[in-house]
Amino acid sequence: MSDTSKATTRTTTKLIHEGKYAAEVPVELIEEEGGWSPYLSVEDATKLDAVRKALRQGDLVTAAKYGRLYELTPVSA
Repeated sequence: MSDTSKATTRTTTKLIHEGKYAAEVPVELIEEEGGWSPYLSVEDATKLDAVRKALRQGDLVTAAKYGRLYELTPVSA
């Protein structure tokens, strides 16, 4: 049995929310036939973890290296 499945990638944006901040982080989803598809590469998963950690610690400079940052403000109804 030969392995002829081809993996394709597509770019998407993941939203990470921690406290009063959110970050839009571009990642590539890997799609292939069967299995757990689509999925992130190890590098992109590590990048999302780094952004989440930076936002938790209030390190906006580090978080901004990976994507766009937003400060969330509550809206009274």
